[in-house]
Amino acid sequence: MESAVTDATVTYLFDPLCGWCYGATPMLDRLAANGVALELVPTGLFSGAGPRPLDAGFAAYAWDNDQRIARLSGQRFTQAYLDNVLNVSDTLLDSSSATLGIVAAGLDEPGRRLPALSAIQHARYVDGRDIVTVDGVAAVLADAGMDDAANMVKAPTDALMLSHRDLVGRGRALFQRLNANGVPALAVVRKTAPRLIGANPLFGSYDNLVAHIAAA
Repeated sequence: MESAVTDATVTYLFDPLCGWCYGATPMLDRLAANGVALELVPTGLFSGAGPRPLDAGFAAYAWDNDQRIARLSGQRFTQAYLDNVLNVSDTLLDSSSATLGIVAAGLDEPGRRLPALSAIQHARYVDGRDIVTVDGVAAVLADAGMDDAANMVKAPTDALMLSHRDLVGRGRALFQRLNANGVPALAVVRKTAPRLIGANPLFGSYDNLVAHIAAA
């Protein structure tokens, strides 16, 4: 089964402001640590035309959902996140800057997208930090030792903007092609058409996830 997993490219469809994607990160870390070729591709769920106001009603809904994610994944959603993110009025649920930061981190080394995503998620859900503004994302990336990416987020190059547009466009196209019903989602790519693995295996046992990838 191990070779059936490592001979495929596993594409991870996500949005950095998706709580379920944060819950799935430990499984991604395990896949990467075990030699699975992971490609992180954002779908732009909460960017572009996707941002929405983070009002009290949505904040309450998100916090309730986050508690379920915590029970399933073991990931932490702290009081700092509740106080400094969800309960702050007049903010947007907008992943544009965070997505740009992840693309910047992986511009020359795609393998850095996962550490950048992890740093951004931890900053929001554990530390209660701002990751919806350019300055907030740049500060998180700098603290994670990704100064080059931090600088690019604050002063985007043409190459970065082109890569961002192409990667998000590819994520949206693959999402639609697979008829995915949400993120997180995995697409297993071998020599034939990509095969969809939904979110459920990301919240079970690691062996079960590996079996799903091998069978795809």
